[in-house]
Amino acid sequence: MNSSRPLKIGIVGFGNFGQFLAKTFVKQGHKVIGTSRSSYEAEAKSIGALYVPKATDMLDHEPDVVLFCTSITSTRSVIEAFPIDALRGKLVVDVLSVKAYPKKLLLELLPPGVDILCTHPMFGPESGRHSWKSLPFVYEQVRISDTIRCETFLGIFSSALCTMIPMSCELHDSYAASSQFITHTTGRMLAKLNLVSTPINTKGYESLLGVVETTCKDSFDLYYGLYKYNPNAKLELEKLEQALQALRKELETREALEAWKKD
Repeated sequence: MNSSRPLKIGIVGFGNFGQFLAKTFVKQGHKVIGTSRSSYEAEAKSIGALYVPKATDMLDHEPDVVLFCTSITSTRSVIEAFPIDALRGKLVVDVLSVKAYPKKLLLELLPPGVDILCTHPMFGPESGRHSWKSLPFVYEQVRISDTIRCETFLGIFSSALCTMIPMSCELHDSYAASSQFITHTTGRMLAKLNLVSTPINTKGYESLLGVVETTCKDSFDLYYGLYKYNPNAKLELEKLEQALQALRKELETREALEAWKKD
């Protein structure tokens, strides 16, 4: 295909994040057809996109790209219920926060004639509200036959000045377990302490409150997905628990030593 020709992009899962991506797609001149379990006809119209109630209706528009913008936990059921044979000759893209899982899933469920691009835009409606400049976009070209179409899609993000990071899905998950999952775990753990702002907040405490706010804005479903579908997450959780136990032991040892010296 001609790289100068706008893409037709079908978005499966036209909720908050799907609409967020669609706004930039449309602004760059691409045609967006969204579909979802809930009706977002008014929201699509305000963006300049088209909303259709069924996946078959979306496919009738012959999209170049089909982007699955579903939750981690629902991805398999959504794809299994999709008219998969109709995806032949198209580029299928996922935007999940875990990567090895959708890579394996798409290779398992999609026929050989479907191109596969696994991506993780590491930003959302809050952090990317005003600009995508310098925000990281991680991707792996898993199975690509139409390189121009793939480059055109990736060009949406590079044109928005994202930091483009080609990386294997497996390496992404290794890094994400010790960054994204630990951040979410810390935020949710602190939230259980019911931390509140005080008149004597330090900068460090303000940062902790910020972590609580940003992580707890995301659904527990997302957090559970990060835990269940990133094979490295359980190990990081164990290491976190061990680190807390080690710190407690250090404190208790120091306390016992001081008491012994006094005696």
